[in-house]
Amino acid sequence: MPRPIIGITVDNQRNTAKSGVYESSIAYSRAVAAAGGTPVLLPHAVGAVDRVGEYLKLCNGFVLTGGVDPDVRAFGFELHGSARVMDPGRQAFEVGLLERLRDDAPDTPVLGVCLGMQLMALVAGGELDQFMPASMGEDAARVHQGDRRHPVEAAVPETVLAGGGEVVSSHRQAVGEAGSMRVIGAAPDGVIEAIDEPGRRFCVGVQWHPERGGDGALSAGLIQRFVAACMAD
Repeated sequence: MPRPIIGITVDNQRNTAKSGVYESSIAYSRAVAAAGGTPVLLPHAVGAVDRVGEYLKLCNGFVLTGGVDPDVRAFGFELHGSARVMDPGRQAFEVGLLERLRDDAPDTPVLGVCLGMQLMALVAGGELDQFMPASMGEDAARVHQGDRRHPVEAAVPETVLAGGGEVVSSHRQAVGEAGSMRVIGAAPDGVIEAIDEPGRRFCVGVQWHPERGGDGALSAGLIQRFVAACMAD
């Protein structure tokens, strides 16, 4: 069976298209390749939103990668003063991709990582906790920052999180409300860690970074299950 082509979103150097340079952690491509997929990086330059349909034809699945913070004003919310807003071109592209996947290709697997999960929740009508150090206290929020490891517990049995496990996190924002998506995992302190859309083959968002978590069930194991879903007929 041919290796599935997995489209991976990219960031901008210094979080701005004015840098003229895309960047992507090699860990995403390595993890996808190790799981049996063929990684392809997806640019989001001007006009890329109009090419989403072509990406849908090219790719068997998509990974929406991490980054800074969504601009929630596009979804009708007031922006927190501590937010580090992502490049608008990148946000427009990834929101457009999620909307087309939902409307035109719901059977195409998608995995949202950290920022990617937050965009998934916003597109689904959800809401973010925009600054965890303020909402839960700096000491409590620190558990989720700096690539620290912490446990995640499955909130719904028979999902990709079954059994739970340990993950690597680095984020100051989190999903507060998941909208039409289902919460399937949380940290012991109640922070939402994973969401999915049960009517689709594989539509999962995780707040942690599985690509740099090692061989655990919720790290390499999760990416393996995602790539396997991309191989299904």
